[in-house]
Amino acid sequence: MNAFEKLCLARSNNRPTSIDYIEKVFDNFIEFHGDRRFADDKAIIAGIADLYGRPVTVIGLEKGRNTSERMDRNFGSAHPEGYRKTLRLMKQAEKFHRPIICFVDTSGAFCGIGAEERGQGQAIAENLMEMMTLKTPIISILIGEGGSGGALALAVADEVWMLENAVYSVISPEGCASILWKDASKADKAAQCLKITSQDLFKLSVIERIIREPKNLNDNKLFLGLKDLLNNTLNKKCSIPIDELLESRYQRYRKFGN
Repeated sequence: MNAFEKLCLARSNNRPTSIDYIEKVFDNFIEFHGDRRFADDKAIIAGIADLYGRPVTVIGLEKGRNTSERMDRNFGSAHPEGYRKTLRLMKQAEKFHRPIICFVDTSGAFCGIGAEERGQGQAIAENLMEMMTLKTPIISILIGEGGSGGALALAVADEVWMLENAVYSVISPEGCASILWKDASKADKAAQCLKITSQDLFKLSVIERIIREPKNLNDNKLFLGLKDLLNNTLNKKCSIPIDELLESRYQRYRKFGN
């Protein structure tokens, strides 16, 4: 498959969403709501859960699984209050020494007037800055589409993983084609140029792991395998002294582009 075909798969209505992963990978999930400033953003589902008895904080960008859910969750495009909610829970996780696991699936942050008025850019920038120095392990997993700063705001982590047919990009291929060639129909050409696939990004060291996808993405083998992988990785990350963890996270981003 080429990059554009993978993009279409990443956007497929049949892919499991963050809620599916939370329900099938974790136990005893309790959802938290609101940013304590403005409102609760349903594009982001967040709370605490157990992973083989280990308390963790889980945060996911949620697109919804049918038309009514997608409208209710704004198609996974979060407002500033959504990103502020995630930061509130991340700081809480740091306080109680809980690892953080993020699921990323969004075409990008919401770009409406209200979101801009309430500080969309600042909310995303604050997440990037704070996540770099959070004193607890962070793992981010791209499960579908990872678009622009809306995705990056949940993907500053010690390790970033991608499902085999997920994508991760600074801009949508349609947006890129519109800028470069004034023609959104050339999105397939833009997708190839942008290096958005998991294979491309692994070669560039932007991600640490590619998770193989079964033919049926709702196969429990996917979720059980991910559960064990997360548990084994967190066992290692939680044993690293905090100073070393933060330095390793810093160096992870410093090496980009070398």
